[in-house]
Amino acid sequence: MKTVFDKTTRDELISRINMLDEHKAAQWGKMNVYQMLKHCTLWEEWIQSGKKNKQVFVGLLFGKMALKSVLKDDSPLRHNSPTLPELRIQESTGDIAAEKKKWIALIEQYANYSTPSFVHTFFGKMTREQVGYVAYKHTDHHLRQFNC
Repeated sequence: MKTVFDKTTRDELISRINMLDEHKAAQWGKMNVYQMLKHCTLWEEWIQSGKKNKQVFVGLLFGKMALKSVLKDDSPLRHNSPTLPELRIQESTGDIAAEKKKWIALIEQYANYSTPSFVHTFFGKMTREQVGYVAYKHTDHHLRQFNC
C-alpha cells in the first residue's frame, strides 16, 4: 500500500497536484478546485500539527472498525465520503496557485513527520504507518476527484 512517507510516492502526488488548474471539473462531490485545494491544505496542517484531538463519540463506537476498512487494501476512498465540519470550505474562490504551492510544501514535509501518535477525531489514535497510508489515500481521493 502506498504511503506519503515514501519519497517516490510523494513525488508522484506532487506531479499530480501540479496538473490541477482552475479549468478542472470535479468528477463527484460539491467542491470546486479551489475548495478542494484549501480543504487538503487544512487537512494536511491538521494531520501534521501534533495537536491533541478528541475523538467524537460515534468515532469511539465505529472509528477503529472504519479505519480497518479503509486500510484493508489499496482501494481508493469511496466517492462522497463525509468531511469533518471544520474542514468544509465555504468560500468558492481564491488563489489556486498559492494553495497548490502550500499543499506541495505540506506533502514534502512528510519526509520529516514526527508526530508519534496522532488522534483522528473519527478514527481515533493512529500509528505513524496508518497516518502515512490514510494521508496518501486522502490525497489520492481528491486528485482522482479532479481527474489528476
